[in-house]
Amino acid sequence: MDSLRDLWRAGETTLGLWASAPSSLAAEALARSGVEYVCCDNQHGLIDYSSTVPMIQGILVGGSNPIARVPWNEPGIIGKMLDAGAQGVIVPMVNSQAEAEAAVAACRYPPHGARSYGPAGVGPREPGYFGSSADQVAAIVMVETAEAVGNVDAIVKTPGVDAVYVGPADLSISLGLPPGNNDDAPEFVEALETIVAACNNAGVVPGIHSAGSLTPRRLEMGFKMITVSADLVAMGIGVRAELAKARSVDGSHESGAMY
Repeated sequence: MDSLRDLWRAGETTLGLWASAPSSLAAEALARSGVEYVCCDNQHGLIDYSSTVPMIQGILVGGSNPIARVPWNEPGIIGKMLDAGAQGVIVPMVNSQAEAEAAVAACRYPPHGARSYGPAGVGPREPGYFGSSADQVAAIVMVETAEAVGNVDAIVKTPGVDAVYVGPADLSISLGLPPGNNDDAPEFVEALETIVAACNNAGVVPGIHSAGSLTPRRLEMGFKMITVSADLVAMGIGVRAELAKARSVDGSHESGAMY
């Protein structure tokens, strides 16, 4: 399985899914869908470190790259997620070059950073982890405020930043818009275009939180890391679709998997 950084170096676009429920089985099922990554959301998801550890294991079993969004730009939790086996971290609310530098430092061992050594989870799986981590661990910073968009050129030029990840809800709020994707608002679209252009100029991967129906548009805009759905979102959509079929007079007779 190629890492995200390997795929990005090859110029590949990476699609992923979001895991918010504390379930290793659900995380494994997401991974088995064929996406390039599954992100364990420790910021707004209903999970913590103790549930993330088995979820990372489930994602690996499912054949995808486990990454984690940490609650904040704090080196202790970033290091613990990486020690557990997350192959990258998404760091929220990075608004300046100094904050980007702090996020990168937490992902890298000295002399390139300040990460403390002790990969208790990933070490036994990868005996050469100390040497390989500098090449494989992805440092992904979130640009999701008007302030961050104003500083995006400096943020993406920070050595060690591999990707920028846009949170549309917080970006919208900071622009005076309701939370969500506001593609009908010129200021929202302009912010996304500014971020993509800055990333392309710096050789950094532009990423964004999205939805399946919106992904083609995001691809056209130039995003290369796109989260297309989430566990709880997809479950709700799927259940409602099945109920609609069940309640329809001329519903389909197609059968799903039975166990």
